[in-house]
Parts: sequence; C-alpha cells; structure tokens
Amino acid sequence: MSKVLVIGSGGREHCLAWKLSQSDKVAQVFASPGNAGTSKLDKCKNQPLSIHNHTEVTEWCLKENISLVVVGPECPLANGITDHLSENGIACFGPTARAAIIEASKAFAKLFMEKYSIPTAKYKEFTDSKSACDHINSAPYPALVVKASGLAGGKGVIVARTKAEACKAVNTILNENKFGEAGKTIIIEELLWGEEFSFLCFTDGTNIEMMPPAQDHKRLLDGDQGPNTGGMGSYCPCPQISKSTVEFVKHKILQAVVDGMRNDGRKYVGVLYAGIIITKNGPRVLEFNCRFGDPECQVILPLLDCDLFPILMACISGSLNQHCLKWKQNTSALTIVMASCGYPDHYETGKQISGIRSVNERANLQVFEAGTKFDESDVIVTSGGRVLAVTAIADSLSICLGLALAGVNQISFQGACHRNDIGYHAIDSFNRKPSLTYALSGVDIGKGDAFVSSIKSMVKNSARTGCLADLGGFGGLFNPKAAGYRDPVLVSGCDGVGTKLLIAQACGSHKTIGIDLVAMCVNDILTHNAEPLFFLDYFACGKLQQHVAKDVVEGITKACRESGCALIGGETAEMPGMYDTQHYDVAGFAVGAYERGRDSALPRVDEIEPGDCIIGISSTGLHSNGFSLVRKVVEISGLKLTDPAPFETSMTLGESILTPTAIYCKPLLPILRHCPGIKSAAHITGGGIIGNLPRVLPCHVTAQLNAESWNIPKVFKWICSAGNITTDEMLATFNCGIGFCIVVSHNCAETVLSKCQKNLVHLGLSAMKIGEIAQRDTESCRVHVRNIENALRPQECLRNGCKEEQLQNGFGLQQRKVAVLVSGTGTNLQALMDYASSVPNCTYKISLVLSNKKGVLGVQRAKLAGIPTQIINHKEFSSREKFDEAMDNLLTAADIEFICLAGFMRLLSGWFVQKWRGQIINVHPSILPAFKGINAHQQVLDAGVCVSGCTVHFVSEKMDEGAILAQETVPVYPEDTVEKLQERVKIAEHKIFPRALEVLTSGQAQLDKTKNKVLWRKHKPVNGL
Repeated sequence: MSKVLVIGSGGREHCLAWKLSQSDKVAQVFASPGNAGTSKLDKCKNQPLSIHNHTEVTEWCLKENISLVVVGPECPLANGITDHLSENGIACFGPTARAAIIEASKAFAKLFMEKYSIPTAKYKEFTDSKSACDHINSAPYPALVVKASGLAGGKGVIVARTKAEACKAVNTILNENKFGEAGKTIIIEELLWGEEFSFLCFTDGTNIEMMPPAQDHKRLLDGDQGPNTGGMGSYCPCPQISKSTVEFVKHKILQAVVDGMRNDGRKYVGVLYAGIIITKNGPRVLEFNCRFGDPECQVILPLLDCDLFPILMACISGSLNQHCLKWKQNTSALTIVMASCGYPDHYETGKQISGIRSVNERANLQVFEAGTKFDESDVIVTSGGRVLAVTAIADSLSICLGLALAGVNQISFQGACHRNDIGYHAIDSFNRKPSLTYALSGVDIGKGDAFVSSIKSMVKNSARTGCLADLGGFGGLFNPKAAGYRDPVLVSGCDGVGTKLLIAQACGSHKTIGIDLVAMCVNDILTHNAEPLFFLDYFACGKLQQHVAKDVVEGITKACRESGCALIGGETAEMPGMYDTQHYDVAGFAVGAYERGRDSALPRVDEIEPGDCIIGISSTGLHSNGFSLVRKVVEISGLKLTDPAPFETSMTLGESILTPTAIYCKPLLPILRHCPGIKSAAHITGGGIIGNLPRVLPCHVTAQLNAESWNIPKVFKWICSAGNITTDEMLATFNCGIGFCIVVSHNCAETVLSKCQKNLVHLGLSAMKIGEIAQRDTESCRVHVRNIENALRPQECLRNGCKEEQLQNGFGLQQRKVAVLVSGTGTNLQALMDYASSVPNCTYKISLVLSNKKGVLGVQRAKLAGIPTQIINHKEFSSREKFDEAMDNLLTAADIEFICLAGFMRLLSGWFVQKWRGQIINVHPSILPAFKGINAHQQVLDAGVCVSGCTVHFVSEKMDEGAILAQETVPVYPEDTVEKLQERVKIAEHKIFPRALEVLTSGQAQLDKTKNKVLWRKHKPVNGL
C-alpha cells in the first residue's frame, strides 16, 4: 500500500485526492496545503508544507516514505519541483521544468509549434507597448488577442473586441505591470473564430492516452459575458466534436508535442493539456498547460472507470502503453463553479458556507472544494475567489445541468455567484437535428474523388503497351494485340494480403502492402507461364485516410512496374460500420496471358515422372501467409512490434515481418517460356510447401525434399521456437524459405538452375535444387520433407558430430569459449553472434548466455541461435558476492575462457573481477577515459564536445578504468538528443565489440595485469582493429 502527496489547494487537487483515495493500492493521501474539502476525505489528511520550498517537501517525503507526489498547479512544476524530487528518488507525476516551459512561456510554445508544424494562430512577440500597438493597428489579420507570456494563473489572456481595447490591454500588462514578471513579454495573436475545447492526455514521454474532451466556460456571466476567469464551469464529453477531429488532435497535436519535446531533449511526462479552437479550417492550438485544467479535472476524473494510481505510476515508469484506460460509457459530467462576490477582481473571504454536506449525500452529486477552510470555530468559510464546484454525473448533459443547479441552490454563502448555462453549447447542438447527408453518414464522395485525382500520375507511371484508357472510367481497357499477343489464352488471379494488414496498421507502415497484393496475384498467374498484363485493386475502409490509401497505391504501382503489368483501374470503398475508422482491407485482380501455340501451357501434369528435379526459389521471408499464427506468436512472446527483431539487429520486429513478398515474374518468365524440360511451377502461399506443391503434381508421385538444401530464414526459426510450433505445422502454414518451385526433367535441371541463379542474383534471391519426384505408394504423403527438424530447430548439439571441447573454426584453429552476460534486449549479443556466424575464421564461440532476468529479449536471441542459456535471479541471493559465486560456478562448469558484458546491469564483486581479470571485457558508450559511469550520453551533450563513441575495455574493480582494448568514434551534432546520440553509438558498438573480442580470443592482445595496459603482438591485429 502506498502513500501519496497531492500538492495544491484548489478544486482540481480536491478531485485528485478524491480519486486517488478510492484506490485499493493507496493507504494514505496527503494534501498540501489542501482545503477544507480534502481534510474531510477518507484516507486523506492535510499537510502544511511550503510547497515552493522543494527541499522541505523532499525531506518530508523521504521521512514519510511517500511513494508518489502528484503536482496540481503549474507554478511548482515550472519551478522544478519534479526535478528536485526525482533527483532524490521520489516518484513525481508532472513534467520537469524544461518540459513545463510549454505552459510557463507562451513565447516558447509558439516557437515550438512553428518548429513542428502544429497548427496555431498567427502571432508576434513584444516587450514594448509601442511596437505592440503598432502591430495591432497594422497587422494583416485581426490582432486582438493579448497574452502575458508567463504564468498568470489562467487570467493572462485578454480577447479584445476592438484595436483600441487590445492596445489598452497591452498598456495594462506591459506598462502597468499587471501580471509582474509573467507579463514582461507579451504575445499579440490572431483572433480566431470557432468553439473552444480542452483536450487532455496522459503521457509517459513516448505514448499518450487521451481523456475525453471537455469544454471550460471562462467568462464570469451567462451567455459568455463578463470578464475572463479561471473557469466558471465545465462539462465532459463534448458530443459536438467529431471523431475525425479527436483523431486529428491526438496525432497531429498531442502526440506531435510529446514527440517534439522528446526530440528536443525535453521529455514530457504527466498531463498535457491543449486548449483548442475548432475553426472552419480545422483545429488550432490556443495554449498548452502542463497539468490538469481546473475545472476540467472535476468533470474528467469522475468519468474515469478505473484506478488512477497505476496510470500515474505508468506515466512515470514509461509503461503507459501497457495500461488500458476505461471510461464510463453513455455518461456525462458537468460542474458549476460557485465564486465569491467581486471575483475575478477584489473579493472578500471568511464568509460562512452551508449546505455542502447535504449535497454530497445526494446521488450523482459531488462537491469539490477550492477556496474553503475551517475558521477558529471549526466552521467552513470562504478563502478564495473560486470557492467550490458542484459536479453532477448522469446519462445526459441536460440532466447533469439540472442536477448541478439543484445542488448549487442548496449551498449558500454571502455574495455567491455562479452561471446557469454551463454546457449550453453542447445541449443546443444535441437538440438541433441536422439535415442528413451521405458525408454525415460517413461517406465522403468529394474526398474519394480527390484521392483518385491525387494518384493518377502515380498510376500512369505503371502504364505499359496495351493500355487504352486513363484512370477514372467505368472500366479498364487493355489491348492484348498491342502487347504482342495474337491468340492469347487469358489467365487471371485474385488474392488479398490477409491479417498481415493488421501488422501494417499497428506499425503505421503501409507502403509494402501494395507490393504484397500485386505479388500474390502475379506470382499465381506466373505458374501458368502467363505474363502479367494488367492489374485492378480494391481498397475498402471505414474512413478514407488519403495518406494511408496513397501509400498502399504507391506500393501497388511499384510492384506493377516490377512485374511488368499496368494498374488500369480499381475501387475505393468507404464503408463506415463495416470497418473501424483506422482499418482497411485490400484485394487484387491480375490478368495475364500466354500465346496459344507459341508458349507452353503449364502445368503439364501428365508429363511429370519419377526422377524429375524440383528447383526451389528463395523467399524474402514470410511473404503474405500465416499471419494469424504470426500475430499469436508475437503476442505470447511478450515482444512489441517496435522492439528489435530477436533474429536480426538492423530492424524492428514489425519491420522485419512486414518484408514484402518477392515478385518472380521478370526473372522467371523467360526461363519458363524458353527452357525445355519445365513441366510445372508452384507459388508457395497459404498451406505452405506441402499444401501448394501437390496442386501441380499428378497423384501417383510424391515430392521428396531435403530441408538442408536451402537456407531457412531466421524469422521462421524464431516463430517455430517462440510459438513451440511443430515442424509439420510450420510446413503446412509457411513457405519456410521457398517462395516458388519449378518441376523440370532431370536432364534439363542444371540448365534451368543456372539460368534461374543468374536472373535472380540482382534481386538478392537464390535458386537451388531442393528435391526430386519419386513414385508414390498409396500410403505415402504427397510431399515429404526430410531433415526439417534439424533445419528449423537450432540444435545445441554441434556440427559434424564433434564434441564441444573439440570445436574448431574453418581453418582448424580451436575456438575459445565465451560467455555473454545480458540483462536486456541483447543487441550487442546479436552483433557478437552475427559476427561469429559470418566470419569463417572467427576465433571465438559463444557457449553460454547468462542473465539475471527471466524472459528478456537477449535470452530469446540466444535460444533462437541454439546457444545454452542460464537465468540466475539476483533477488534470490542475500548478497552480491553470493550471486557472483553462483555465476562463477556456472561459468566454470561450462569451461568458459572469456566473458563479455553486453548490457549486464549488475555491479560485479571485487573477488569475481580479480579472478576473471584479463578475461572479461565490457563496452562503454563513450571515449574513455572521458565520461565514465552512467548517463554518459547526457554527460557528452552537457560538455558540448564534437566527438563521442564507444570503448571496449577490460573490466577492473574501479568502474570504467580498465585497460582500453578498442575504440570507435562517432560525431556529435548540435541538434543531438540523448536518444539520437545513443542510436549512433549503438551502431558503433555493434561494429567494434565483436572485432575486439576476436582480437582477445585470437591472442593478438592480452592484459598486462601489473601495468593495467594491453600488450599487443608485433604484427597487425586481425580484421584491421
């Protein structure tokens, strides 16, 4: 059970404390300074702290063992309270000072929006009143919004009706110093027309989770009259906002801000609030806040239908994407603020309040107190301008308004004022019945027409001889005679991409989908010796997103050019209700031809006989089949699509499995047409090689294949291992490395094989003899694949049957046994493995991978490569020495000679380092001896140096002070962030670490333990190191 401190004293903080006190993970909530309302909550206690004295707050949190601090108002955040608490190991929900500047400086926010193309109003920045007024009077737009750049308690914005009124506001802020330091700089902004809304999201600095939009009512009086205030009421959600607008704000504004701040080295964690106006030209940002809005918080959190505490902790830990927020469905919330007489200017306090308890006892009502306190007589009195807010929850906003007004009328204090029309915009919008149109039903004909126009030039680039019409007609026309056919036999193919689409949609990567679509169709008709002539596509979606559809069509046109056919038409169907707005489906139709009497028809099944050879053409990977199973394997593996692929270092898992399907037409069609002896061809798609090859074989024969005759890509081995899938299931589902097969007579096989290899090499594909045709008895299967177990499942037994102790490299030199210690993703481990498998004379072999954490990606990489693994949980040992002793026993038992630390997040004890001294190396992400220890990249950026890199060094008892074995430099650019520099250094690590290890294991270098220096052989070290 945790203790939580909520900092602040307003209605927002009362609401936060109210929601957190409902958590079964929270034992105690403290509010500092709090108000009368927070002191009455169960599990909550007011704590008098000087919240601007960060040292006092920190010391109290450490003393009380506070698990989480939640900061309500903006000032402590802008002044760096999060930085101070975090530096002392206290979890704090709210952005750092560097990130909170997005609210603390409107000038910064405007420059930031310009930099990242976030839509906002036109503006200029000023520090003197004359220049500001000159601009107001001469600007080519209505320059009527005057803003204090700094923090002004939500009151620093004046929306003027005339230029004279705007100039008066300038004088009030700059010359009369109304907002003090906050008004030293002002922003003069374009007046935009539209309705204003508040869009908020939780963020962990990378991921965001949106809250339902709310609308605040800033003006004091009904009908949006009177002066601006901190907010006189709010409601949530806002039915007049379209889903497309919400999606735009989510991706183009909120996510863009989080990404931009992270890119600028200002990682933003907490609540991000965007004040948005919906104009006729779309959403525009009015302001950003670095915290919950008040009173928006009082209508948003009551609709949260899950525990708030783990959400806040997930933001801090960077794991927000692992949490699914739940909101009450078909429910609205509305709050009405009761303010003191004279607010927002001068007002009196100390007025006795009555009726709060009776309102709180009513169903569906909750009072959130702000400017309240207990006086000397223990009576609740007013202590601020905005005194309290009455929040109602019901099925509709109109019911909410009635309930909230009834609650307000039960509460009284002298001079109380409130609005009676909160939510009237939404209620009016809901009551108005719109005139229905096709567009309002979800189908935008104009957008569809615009999309077709936008792709015409792209489609035209795929044209070939025979095309007769441009895109946009009722049908696509093609003249086969113009393409060289006099008596053509037409061959058609139709296919889709299946659930590979879900991977593409999850990754936001659509350009390869069009390639898959074309490839699946044209490869099918190629099996009949047909040349692809033209192609038509079908694109169906819930809502047309032009950039997505355009990416798909771009892939289609690229694949059409690669296969030699023309995209002559298609259909784009917008079907709301059939598909989600983010989802789409595709289908393709290809038509090809062969010339009767000139080209041989395939397959010629009757001519196939025992002794015929089977030539296999390699695939590029999964192609487009079996993805329902692939997605299940990804799910149970625990990996995200954005994680590095566990079977290669250069791509994410999503990028790797989206590798497009190979197109075989141009390299293979001349061979099928002109080489004698070819009897049939098969495209290996859904059903795998054992399901597709029999389609072009007679029933009395069987195909005998040898899985060791071709290279099975690592992705299939990973799927087989991670999913614990039988080899029979793999063969019946996936192509397993063979995308196309040709059956050819034995005496013509070498000629066909040679031509295939020659034509395929420029595509990075290969051809090989993978089997032969044999007589089939009635009991035997149509396709038999031998050695598939050895080929698909990496074996821990070693090649050629020799014992591990006798393992030698290709030159007869003994390989040295190496252990790699990992705690994380294992990208350096992958680099070590890739080097060992690709360098013929490599002098090391990874014999053991050891980790202190179960299930990490590094261990999965090792298992996929057939390397023995061991997990030792350090938490199960009473001391570091005991843990190291257990490691040492395993290393000794495995006859390990050298150790590599590859992201091993444990400090090694002195005796362990001494025992393995000269045999244990590490890679550090800087050019030692500079920038030792943790946060090396940040140290580099803070120092302003121009060069960084990585260092492979022997491990010594003192951190990062061992003798240097190798170094690799990378440039440091002015715009670098920690993430950018880290990525560049990682590439250098992957290059230098394996080479340094081989220098050590080959004997080219060794440690002089007396002098702590490297002794080198006289001749040049291996691999140029």
